[in-house]
Amino acid sequence: MVREFYLEIGSEEIPTGYVLPALEAMSVQMTRFLDDHRVAHGAPRTFGTPRRLCLWLPEVADHQESRSVEIIGPPRNAAFDAEGRPTKAAQGFAKSQGLAVEDLQVKSTPKGEYICAVREETGLPTRELLEQMLPDFIAHIPFPKSMRWGSLAVTFARPIHWIVALLGSEVLRFRYGDVDSGDRSFGHRFMSPEWITVKDPAAHKENLRRHSVVLDHGERREMIRRGVQETAAKVGGTVVEDEDLLDEVTQLVEYPFPLLGEFEAKYLELPPEVPITVMKEHQRYFAVKGADGRLLPHFVTVANTIPRNAALVAAGNARVIRARLEDARFYYEEDLKISLEARAQQLKDVVFHSKLGTSWEKIERFSALARWLGERLAPDRLDVLLRAAHLCKADLVSGMVGEFPELQGVMGRAYAKLQGEPEAVAEAIYEHYLPIRAGGPIPQRLEGALLSMADKIDTIVGCFGVGLLPTGAADPFALRRQTLGIIRIVLEKGLRVSLADLIDRAIPLLGGKMTEPRQAVKDGVLEFFKGRLQHHLVSQYGFPADIVEAVLATGFDDMVDVVARARALTAFRRRPDFESLAVAFKRVANIVKEPEAAPVAADLFREDAERTLHDRFLKAENAVRSSLAAANYDAALEAMAQLRESIDRFFDAVLVMDKDENIRRNRLALLSRISELFSNVADFRKVQTA
Repeated sequence: MVREFYLEIGSEEIPTGYVLPALEAMSVQMTRFLDDHRVAHGAPRTFGTPRRLCLWLPEVADHQESRSVEIIGPPRNAAFDAEGRPTKAAQGFAKSQGLAVEDLQVKSTPKGEYICAVREETGLPTRELLEQMLPDFIAHIPFPKSMRWGSLAVTFARPIHWIVALLGSEVLRFRYGDVDSGDRSFGHRFMSPEWITVKDPAAHKENLRRHSVVLDHGERREMIRRGVQETAAKVGGTVVEDEDLLDEVTQLVEYPFPLLGEFEAKYLELPPEVPITVMKEHQRYFAVKGADGRLLPHFVTVANTIPRNAALVAAGNARVIRARLEDARFYYEEDLKISLEARAQQLKDVVFHSKLGTSWEKIERFSALARWLGERLAPDRLDVLLRAAHLCKADLVSGMVGEFPELQGVMGRAYAKLQGEPEAVAEAIYEHYLPIRAGGPIPQRLEGALLSMADKIDTIVGCFGVGLLPTGAADPFALRRQTLGIIRIVLEKGLRVSLADLIDRAIPLLGGKMTEPRQAVKDGVLEFFKGRLQHHLVSQYGFPADIVEAVLATGFDDMVDVVARARALTAFRRRPDFESLAVAFKRVANIVKEPEAAPVAADLFREDAERTLHDRFLKAENAVRSSLAAANYDAALEAMAQLRESIDRFFDAVLVMDKDENIRRNRLALLSRISELFSNVADFRKVQTA
């Protein structure tokens, strides 16, 4: 018998950004609990608003599955004497299991025969399991910050007001803090505040809609998307698309109602990013643009209620944003009185970090790195790159960025254009901050890409150099994000640059600020990159984890090359004979513990199988080396595959570890050369085989 399970936790408004991760965790935790406790179930679904987190399983078994439990006891020869009579060991074990000695069984194991007790465990009712578990389940829903309220010891994102917990039509009874579970939910706080009895979880979603609550996050998001576009169309405009803002607003309302607002056209004289950012960051308003792509003096805000007087509410929102826009206008006009060049000099008095010096010193370091990168990857753009490096942090001491930090880079670009800097310089100033977030856009121009890499590697190496390492709980300098940013820039733009050389260039620039050993810093940064790269290749490129591990094991200094090798090996794995090929490659690698540097002497061969392998290796080696030189890893692997039959015959016919030292070393030298050839692509010992 199966029943529905429904859990709804109602609370004060949960902060933006907390809801979706919490719902995902609830789904994972409930699935894990039911699986661990042998309760059959369907796929969970989650719903959430600022005031409620909901988990619904349409099908949950009424009872645990019963099982046989086998407890291993002492060895048989210790449990029974020579005449087969039970010893005290057998009697004691039987008593501890609540069985008669006659009920014990004998079990054969790899270690010998043991006596064992077999008991049948009848599955408990799911209701009983859930009632015991749910208080702890709620306590372990993760939030960036939790709080206590009143004199209670329990925590949650915000104070809890109600809990609905149903299995079918039955209420699951438990208590969390001062709230007892039940079957009562509540509608919209203002438009429909009365309580609602939940009788049918499947129908509850529609019932809430009648009480002005749109429970489904995705549905609410699309309502907002359509609503703000339709509202903007009233003034002949369209909303400036912003998926992050859309997500945020979706988590702020239970029933969205878009409103059109207006501000004075004089604020359109500001760079368009300024009013867009001010409206987004401070008021969560959507900016509106016209058919020509230029901003209109309008915005769309999303209310959580249907107002009695929409015009009055819109006017109030306009008054609020007008004050912020006036502040921005003041700072903008003041900033224009001082050149970026002068502001760059002010950075000599701005501390980047007490252990890493001033922002000016940081500029000097990453300018040197940018020059090194530019000489190798963009020698014809070196002047633009170095000019952008000199000015890219200047807007940090501007009034606008001081008031609106999220405009760093944006204002630098705007001021650079106004002060006559080339377009390429202005764009590199903006792009050197990219990507700003995971999955965000990377620099489009090569100058911006190289400057971004130089700035980021200086921060990463600098923090490692003075012991400012990220932990599992904290990464205050966003080293993980910056490392991933470099990886994405290198891979997506196909930049062939040595990671080790880049780190080697960055370390000496720190001079006397280094507190950690240089080699330890380099090793630490490389390992940090390896971890981020490994995750990125699996999660974003979809390469199998063992393929990625095998490829990285033979080097990742050229990250573009890593992707090429992983792609080729993933395709190679689809061959029907891949298992036998991989096994052959592994046999070679496993027997060669330490590579033999000695040349292979053909006159020391004693068996036809080793002569044949050597001859075919020499032919394959030429083809492989030629393919490797052209980075054609598909062809290189195909050439390697031709050795499989000869390798198998070699191991069948030849004793590698011959008593004669010269013969033994010669055979190991041959295998070493073959292993070294394979390692140009991957360490096949890391590849999983059946």
